Amino acid sequence: MVAMSAGILLYRVERTGPGSEVSVLIAHMGGPFWAAKDDGAWSIPKGEYDPDVEAPLDAAKREFREELGVPAPDADYAELGTFAYSSGKRVTVFVADGAAFEASHPAFVFGEFELEWPPRSGRTQSFPEVDRASWMGLDVARRRLVQGQRPALDRLAELLGSAGST
Repeated sequence: MVAMSAGILLYRVERTGPGSEVSVLIAHMGGPFWAAKDDGAWSIPKGEYDPDVEAPLDAAKREFREELGVPAPDADYAELGTFAYSSGKRVTVFVADGAAFEASHPAFVFGEFELEWPPRSGRTQSFPEVDRASWMGLDVARRRLVQGQRPALDRLAELLGSAGST
């Protein structure tokens, strides 16, 4: 069975003089493997779910809270699309205007996972699922996101462009 994930991509449109810039909220993956990486080491807040048990939007909201420690904003969510990774895993991304979302690092309480570290040491340590989250422009976010999630940014830009927002 193909692994399914669902996540929330919050965006905001900031007016910059005569134009505007779109920013998205993404999170840097936690743990020792990602600690020294930046480009390709960020993710949309998301996680796996069982489509026979849970609706994708419910899973996306649950995972947002589990990863960032704050509830997903009360907003109008739209399904941005389902994107396939090269591994075959699929992620359904929901998008919402996050301009009113004010949570920041002190408010975030990142979920944790356990891992044997160092490898083959027999010692288990806890690490945050993500270690920081930040708003960033689409160009920067495109570099920083894991490759399989980058098409979601393209789709968001396409939708906002057709709506006349950028």
